[in-house]
Parts: sequence; C-alpha cells; structure tokens
Amino acid sequence: MLAARLGCQQGLLRGIVSRRNGSAVRAMSAAVDKVFAPCDTFQRRHIGPSEADTEEMMKLVGVSSLDDLVSKTVPHAIRLSEPLSLDAPLSESEALAKLRAISLKNEVKKSFIGMGYCETITPPVILRNMLENPGWYTAYTPYQAEISQGRLQSLLNFQTMVADLTGMAMSNASLLDEATACAEAMSMTHSLGGHKCKKFFVADDVHPQSLALVRTRGGAIGLDIIVGDPDSVDFSAGDFCGALVQYPSTFGAVKDYAAFTERVHAGKALVVAATDLMALTLIRPPGEWGADIAVGSAQRFGVPMGFGGPHAAFMATSEKYARRMPGRIIGVTIDSRGKPALRMAMQTREQHIRRDKATSNICTAQALLANMAASYGVYHGPEGVKAIATRIHGMAKTTATALSQAGFKVSSAPYFDTFTVDVASKGKDAAAVAGKAASLGVNVRVVDSATVGLSFGEAHTKDDVEALLGAFGVEASALDAAAAAAAGSGVDAAFARATPYMTHPVFNTHHSETQMLRYLKSLENKDLSLNTSMISLGSCTMKLNATSEMIPITWPEFANIHPFAPPSQWPGYMELIDTLNRDLAEITGFAAVSAQPNSGAQGEYAGLLCIREYHISRGDHHRNICLIPVSAHGTNPASAVLSGMKVVVVKSDEAGNVDFEDLKAKADKHKDNLAALMITYPSTYGVFEEGIKDITNYIHKSGGLVYMDGANMNAQVALTSPGHIGADVCHLNLHKTFCIPHGGGGPGVGSIGVNAKLAPFLPGHPVIPTGGEGSGVVAKTSGAVSAAPFGSAAILPISWMYIKMLGEPGLRKATEYAILNANYMAARLEGAYDILYRGRSGLSAHEFIVDLRPFKEAGVVEEDVAKRLQDYGYHSPTMSWPVGGTLMIEPTESEDKAELDRFCDAMLAIRGEIQDILDGKVKSADSPLKAAPHTWDMCFTDKWTKPYSREQAAFPAPWVRANKFWPTVGRVDNVYGDRNLVCSCPPLEDYDEELPKAA
Repeated sequence: MLAARLGCQQGLLRGIVSRRNGSAVRAMSAAVDKVFAPCDTFQRRHIGPSEADTEEMMKLVGVSSLDDLVSKTVPHAIRLSEPLSLDAPLSESEALAKLRAISLKNEVKKSFIGMGYCETITPPVILRNMLENPGWYTAYTPYQAEISQGRLQSLLNFQTMVADLTGMAMSNASLLDEATACAEAMSMTHSLGGHKCKKFFVADDVHPQSLALVRTRGGAIGLDIIVGDPDSVDFSAGDFCGALVQYPSTFGAVKDYAAFTERVHAGKALVVAATDLMALTLIRPPGEWGADIAVGSAQRFGVPMGFGGPHAAFMATSEKYARRMPGRIIGVTIDSRGKPALRMAMQTREQHIRRDKATSNICTAQALLANMAASYGVYHGPEGVKAIATRIHGMAKTTATALSQAGFKVSSAPYFDTFTVDVASKGKDAAAVAGKAASLGVNVRVVDSATVGLSFGEAHTKDDVEALLGAFGVEASALDAAAAAAAGSGVDAAFARATPYMTHPVFNTHHSETQMLRYLKSLENKDLSLNTSMISLGSCTMKLNATSEMIPITWPEFANIHPFAPPSQWPGYMELIDTLNRDLAEITGFAAVSAQPNSGAQGEYAGLLCIREYHISRGDHHRNICLIPVSAHGTNPASAVLSGMKVVVVKSDEAGNVDFEDLKAKADKHKDNLAALMITYPSTYGVFEEGIKDITNYIHKSGGLVYMDGANMNAQVALTSPGHIGADVCHLNLHKTFCIPHGGGGPGVGSIGVNAKLAPFLPGHPVIPTGGEGSGVVAKTSGAVSAAPFGSAAILPISWMYIKMLGEPGLRKATEYAILNANYMAARLEGAYDILYRGRSGLSAHEFIVDLRPFKEAGVVEEDVAKRLQDYGYHSPTMSWPVGGTLMIEPTESEDKAELDRFCDAMLAIRGEIQDILDGKVKSADSPLKAAPHTWDMCFTDKWTKPYSREQAAFPAPWVRANKFWPTVGRVDNVYGDRNLVCSCPPLEDYDEELPKAA
C-alpha cells in the first residue's frame, strides 16, 4: 500500500511538472506567435467602426455589447449553438500567397477551342483604368441617373456598337451570357406569340451550351424544343414561336439564312441569330438578311475568357419589340432644364413592378464587362476592329491552307475564324491530336473521334500556330507556302459585309492611349461610386470590395483559362471552387453548393428548378404552386413562373411579418399541389421574424419545400443559417454578402446551397459535366442554367479571399456590425422620421425603412429626398421599395461611424427643409428639395433666381465643401424618356440645348 501510495504521489508530481512544462511551452509558443503575428489582418480593415466608436454607438442603440445586440435582435430559436467550422483567418498577404499557389496549379495554354470563347487582348489602358479601377467596379446600377452619367454614356456606346454590328435598330445594355441570351430570346418569341405556339426550333449546329439552356428554359415552361437541320424543318403549320440559328455556326460555317428566314416568317414565327460581333465586321449582319433578334457575347472585345465569365452578352432587335426585350436599355431623355440626359429606360419592365407577369427574371446585367467591350470598340474604332478581324481570318485561312496542303480534309464551307479538320483522312485520332496539341501548349476542340475544330483569336501568334501545326505533324515551314497561297483572300464574297458600322464620332476619336485615358477618366468623374461615399442601398449590401480581394481576378492563371479546356489543366480552379463551395455550405448549413448561376435571379431560378425536379423524381408532377409573400423581391415571382410554377401571394401583417394565418390557409388550400414557399430572411422589411421556423415547418408538413432568398444573408452569417432555420435551398448573392462588387450593374454570382435531398438536382452541363451530388453519379450533363459549367468563375476568387481573410470570428463580427450600424442610424433618425417595422426589443436587422409618406400632403415625396441627397454627395437608399413612399437604408459593416453620422446629418438637414415647408416658411415649389440635384452650371450661372442661396443649394453641409461631388445633370424626366425612346449615341455634347418636345 505504501508503494502504491508512493507511486501515486510520484505520478501526481510528474503530472504537476508536466502541466508546468506544458504551460511553459504554451507560454513560449504564444510569445512566438505574438512576435510573428502579421499586422495586415483583414478584419480591422474591413469593419468600419473603431472600438471607441462602437461604445458610443451601442450606448445610443441601448445595448451593452455586441452579444447583447444580437441577443435582442436574432430570435434565440434560430441561433447557432456552435461556431462555424472554417479555417483560421489569414492576413491579406497570407491569403494572396495561398491563392497564388493555388492559381499556379492551372496550366495556361493558348486555346483554339472556340465554342463562343476566344483568345483576346485587353488593352492595358482599359485593364488598369476600368477593370481594376474602383471608380468603375464599385458603382451601383444606374437607377439614380444624375450621378451615373459616365457609365450610362459607356453603356449607350455598347448599345450603339452592338446595334451597328448586328444591323439591328436597337440593343439592350447586356445580358448574362450568350446561352442565357438565347434562352431569353426564345422566351421573348414565345411571349410575342401570345404563348400560343408550343414549339421552338434550334439548328443542330448551335453551341451545345446554348442548346442546353434553351432545353432547360423551354422544358420548364412547356415548350417543345425541336433540334434539326434548318433546311428540312417545316414551319407551315404555324405551331413554332421561333427558331434559333448560329451565325457563324459552332463549327464555323457561314450560311445563307435568307430563304430559311422567309420560311420561318411565313409560318408566323421569329428568327433568332446567335452571332459573333468580331465576325460581323467582315460578314453580312443578321439584320440585313431578315433576323428578328440577334444575340451573342461581347467577350472577344477585350474581356478575358476567365474560365467562362463574367462576359457581357447582348440582345438586339427592332424597335417594335423594344418593350418586350429583357434586360436594361439606356435611353436619352431631358433633365429639369430641358437639357439632354441619359437614363436607364424601360424601367416598367423591371421585375419589382411586373412580378409574375414579367417574361424574364433578369435583374443583374453585366455592366462592367459591357463597359469594357464598349471601351474596346471606342479605343480600336471601326478600322482597328476590322484590322483585328482581318488578321484573325488571315490566320485561320493560312492554317487551313497549310493543313489542306499537308493532306488533311478541311471543312469546305465559307468561314470567318473557325473550321473543322477531318484527322481520320490522315489516319489520326482526334483525341490523340488534342493530346499532342496540349503537350505543345495549345488546345483544340474534339468534335468526335475523327474531327477536330479550330478557332482563332486576337491573342494567337505565329508561334501558337506553329505549335498547332505540330500537333498534326505538319512542319512550321509549311506556313510560308500557305501564307502565300492564302494572301489577299478575304471572307467569301457572297457573305462579305458592305455596310458601314461604328460611324459615330465616339468610335473615331479616342485612339491614342492619352485620348483614351482621359476619355475614361471623364466618364468616371461623372459617377458616384464607393470610392466617393457610402451607398446605403437596402437589400443591395454595398459593402467594401477590398483591393486584396480584387487583385487575383486578373492573374493570367485565372483570367486566361478556356471554360472547356481539359480538366487536367485547371486543378487550381477546381481547388478554388471546391474550397469556396465547402465554406459556403458550412456558412449556409447545407450539404452542397453550385457556383453555376451567374446572377441572383439565376440562383433563384436554379434553386426552384432543383425543387421542381425533386418533386418530379417522386412522381409529384402536379406540385406547381409557389407561395410568395407580398413583400418579396420582384424577381421571386418572375423566377417561379419561369420554372413552371404558379404564384400564390401571401399577405404580410401590420408588423411586416408573413401573415402566418394567411400562409396556413393558402398552404392548406393548395397542399395537394404545393411545390414551394419563397421567403426572404430577415424579411424584406428588415426584421428577423420570430415565427420563421413555424413557417418552414408548416410548409414541409404541407408537402412543399422552402426556398430562401439570400439577399439579406449579410444579417445571418455566423449567427444563424438557412439550413438551420429549415430552408431546403437558398441562393447567395456573392455580389452582396460575399463582396463581389456590383460593377455598375453587374457582374454577379448567385451560388445556390441545397440540402442533401436536393443535391442530386444541382445544375449540370453538357460539355463539362457537373452537379449531381449524392445521386450516385459523379456529375450530370443536363439541367444547365448558365453557359459555363462554373458560371462566372473568374470572380470567385473575390469571395474566396473574403471568407479566408475573415474566418469564422471575422464573419461573425461583420454580421454583428452590419446590425449595429443599421440600428445606430435608425436611432439617430428616429424622431425626425418614422421608422417602419421593428423587431422584438424595437430593433431592426441589418436594414431599416424610413417612412416619407407623412410629408406627401406637403408636396414632398421620396424622390425629392433621394435627389437632394445627391447635393450632399450621397447615393439615395433604395427608393419606393418594398413600401411605396419610403427609403430603405442598409449601411453595411464597412462604413465607419463618421460616415454614418455624415449621412444621418444629411438626412436630418433635409428633414429641416421639409419642416420649413410644413411650417409654411417655404412653398414646396421653392424648396431646394424640388430643384435637387443642383449641378455646377446651375449654381454658377450669371443669373440666380432661386429663393435660397447658391451655398444652400450646392454646399448644404460643411463636409461637402471639402469634397464636393457634382451631379452631372439636373433631375431627369423619366416620363419623357419612356415616351421618346432614343437608345443610341450621339453623346450629350452633340445635342442642341433642348431635345424636341414630347409628342
């Protein structure tokens, strides 16, 4: 016993020594960690308020700590009990180094694959001064035209260039990608035909990804997609709404579609031509041979391939179809002085107005990429672009001649930049040729076992072509004879373009780098972006887009990868996408995530398709009712209709919550056919609804699934999650919560997260199979919702960096500060303004609504406040939505207290001007509210006739004088613009003092 006791004491002693040693080791380790801890931590740079500011803000809000704030704001029933399982935060330099190592796993080879993606060169002046410039990439969609004239002008240039090249009367200001544009055109023809005709024809030589999207979209709305040879299809029965052809085809052939178009038109259907802007500099445009709608991608106008996107697609048509065309159209109107101004026209098409009656759910465009393509056209001009096209055609012609002279059978149809090679004619296998090509640093398209496709682009060089010939076993010396034989031979004379294009002065002026630099700067100066001031748009989450997040997108290992390159060449991209998707799955509480949807609306659509396919897989084809609260985003009902569902609206109660009794009544009524509920959380009114779990449970009990709109995810991250709340699927606006910038109206990414039972129904792709998680197969080839398998992959590094630099602690802090900043602003404004819809404890979520309706009798409306804010150097918050007569404010976590205070001071000063009207001191018409915004030339005119001073007009607050942002034009006339649609150049300086009076 003594021995045992002695042994026990010795063990205890050893334990004490061990613990002491362990403590010492840990202390030393902590000391080492402290010495080597990086200083460039991201959290302190991303989150605006300091510790001292935080204390002041919490005091005004009435909370003792951030934990106290969250406890009083977020319902306890949905709070996460454990921290998110994410990697520890990396510093900015560490994250960049790690991502750089990942990027270097990709192999950048010159691609001759084509299929709608081409090698191009981004002019450095455009790369540095637009793509990499926060003055361009942090701007919001130009709803506030007076402070958006620069990018409006650039988008007008884009429309003019596209209309000229396609031979159409007008164009929109971009769509998501070429395949999506094809699907949108199909829906447009269906709508124009009154939804009566149930067939849509697709030529068998369109790009496979475009066919896939047409099938996805058409299948959901009950269209029968007929694929075949355009020469053999019969349209005489009048049962087709439209027909899609590729011009030139996916294999490069340029065909005469004049007779085909006549047959389609005789059958009362419309012709859609998917086309190539570069080719149209040399071949007849679709508008000249009778096409009704032209679609395509502007990618090869200076926008990197980026593994599939983002790129600006386009749609052009005749003026008679203008009001049915999806997307945004930039038009010319007049301002308050009768002077010309630009605005985003056709706003009645926006889904928040038309809702389930909209023929498209498109909300995000590709404005930044459209601006790049337009700038490419401005910089090169018509002669420069034609020279590039001629060189491309010459390379293709020379290479085809060299292969033909070497004994290969080359496609005989007229072509611009693409042709096919029958390698079997020389006893070769296509896969073997492709493998040899890859080993020599180039990629080719494998059409089938006997055929290789070759497409040429601007960035190809003689060295690239020599490597390409080597893959076929043809000596480089063969180029000399081939070049001599092909010299002087342009495109086939039967298809040669004879009409001019890009004749406007804007495309014929800025051709030196000095001119272009100054032109881009002049446009940038007209626009208010995040590098000017806070943009507090409710529901749009205009937070910091950090420079460290943006740097990787232009690395060549990310920017210059073809989306259909062999998978062995992009393990870095796969690692990036997989790790990002895993992190997003952890954040959302879901089993799987797809990055394919390239906008929030596409995410909605993809998520609803998952629900639809799930029900069909269980034999529940009849489940097609989608319940949507009246407060939902307008894209929600539009997406539901496009996915084949019928919308039933659910009421809201007086507190802004979903009316649970109305929801139960409608769920009970439709329980046999209920497919889904679409709900936004926190609510669109900026409230964490206490009964959200009761809602999700009741929908599940009724046989439906729950779709959560992720627009307000910035109030959820690390505090709760859609999966934890009970949702089955949720789309994430990576261009909101996860820091991809808005780009003046796009790009965006709408990744979707799903639970295990929906994972098998994630989007697939016909070229690079994807999706299908949990279905027993690696991936699937059907159900694509975007042209590229991983959507806008080139901008995913932005969100990867954001998550990796913040980690779980930083993400949680970001959410807490988003809630704090909103409640601080609400507390400062309360009393001067009515704040609508508060949650329990009288607090809001990450956004709040200011009610301006009490001032309407005095003649003051929300537009007056929005325009007056421009005089203070601010963009208006979200106006007139989700409640008419209000402003919805979301400051985000990125803004510091000083900026929040400046904005609140502006709002309080405006409230004082409203009070002057209410008190009878000033007539409404004489108030600066009604004349706002005040431009430079208005304020410095020789004759000042306003009843208030120039200083009150232009410098209404002390900080404005120190950093004045001048609106470019006076308040625009929206009604005039809609009645007198002008949607192509010239620029404003070419107009007379006044435009013609409205008819």
